[in-house]
Formats: sequence, structure tokens, C-alpha cells
Amino acid sequence: MDVKGRDPETECYRVTHDVDGKTVSALVPERFAADLRLTGARPSHQDAYVWMAGNKTKIETAITQLAHGEKPRAPFDQIVLLKES
Repeated sequence: MDVKGRDPETECYRVTHDVDGKTVSALVPERFAADLRLTGARPSHQDAYVWMAGNKTKIETAITQLAHGEKPRAPFDQIVLLKES
């Protein structure tokens, strides 16, 4: 999985992951990495990257499941695949 940066419009991080030999792009909500004790606070980029690194396997599994038409377990079911143009 490669993190391609933050998309300010969607408040998500763009990531790519290879599924069945194809690169799949997805949006991972930044709120996943937020400190739940601080209502409304956005995570720092460092916090988001640390969280994604710690949850890499779960994120990759969710992307693979979505690419295969399956539904991942919550909260990873909120990840959205991007259509390739």
C-alpha cells in the first residue's frame, strides 16, 4: 500500500494497493486516525500516517474485498474505491 497524500475535498487520504496485478486507488477517511477524545479535531499528517501504517493489513484487506465486490468489516467499509479514468 502506498499513501499518495490527503484529499482536502473528501477529508481522506488517497492510497493505492495492488489487487490481482492491478493498482487500485482508494480513499481512506482521515477521521479513522483522529483522537476520539478531541471532538472535531483533525489528526495531524504524522498521526494519520502512523495510524495507516499500524492498520496497513486491515486497509489492504478492505481494498481487496471492495475490488472483489465484497463488503469489508466496519469501520473499513467506509473506504471508497476510486474509478480509474
